[in-house]
Amino acid sequence: MTDDKKICLVTGASSGIGFAIAKVLHADNHKVIATARRKKRLSQLKLDPGDIIAGDLNSPDFQDSIEKYIFNKYKKCDFLFNCAGMIEAGTIEEINIDKMTSMMKINVESTFRLTYKFLKRFMKQGFGHIINISSVLGTKIRPTAGAYAATKYAIEALSEALRMELTGTNIKISCIEPGLVMTELHKDWKIHPKESMGIHEPLNVEDIVNTVKFIMNQPDRIRIPRLMILPRDHNV
Repeated sequence: MTDDKKICLVTGASSGIGFAIAKVLHADNHKVIATARRKKRLSQLKLDPGDIIAGDLNSPDFQDSIEKYIFNKYKKCDFLFNCAGMIEAGTIEEINIDKMTSMMKINVESTFRLTYKFLKRFMKQGFGHIINISSVLGTKIRPTAGAYAATKYAIEALSEALRMELTGTNIKISCIEPGLVMTELHKDWKIHPKESMGIHEPLNVEDIVNTVKFIMNQPDRIRIPRLMILPRDHNV
């Protein structure tokens, strides 16, 4: 990554992709502000205590407190990594409707709110980069995963509209579209997708971190609106 220390907000940083991104950014000497609900898990990142902000991203007041903390203390923010999210999928008979609507709230409503909140700040400071963790399911549909795919399609649509609106500015929008990644996301599933989809070597979080580094290392004149990364067995 670049030599200049960047101020980076990472949501969903207590596990999976968010945790991995926050850990590597911190190791690369960037200033990381990490948020998620599980404070104990966040503490494993070994950040400055004030830069660990545990709470519910669905709360507008909590989002306001994150914004105030970053801009009061650091006076700027360079990167927002939207990693917070969940998945609820299943047949019509089996899907948990309450979990499905909770997924819609965190994946779409809360992410949209935080994105616009920080974009307003980015517009004032004249720079910034939002990197959204989307999914290959932001580009296609599968039976039983329509609601989850809809949340990722929403992220893709917003990101592309914002890219167009921000053309010619120093503010960047990028979507990373992973295929199956080995994280906690599917830990409660009866059959893991690697079995049902025949993916023998899923991606790991380091693959996504390397993708993040690639995007961050591009010159200011370069835009990467979306970057899909798939395991070699992915064919659906």
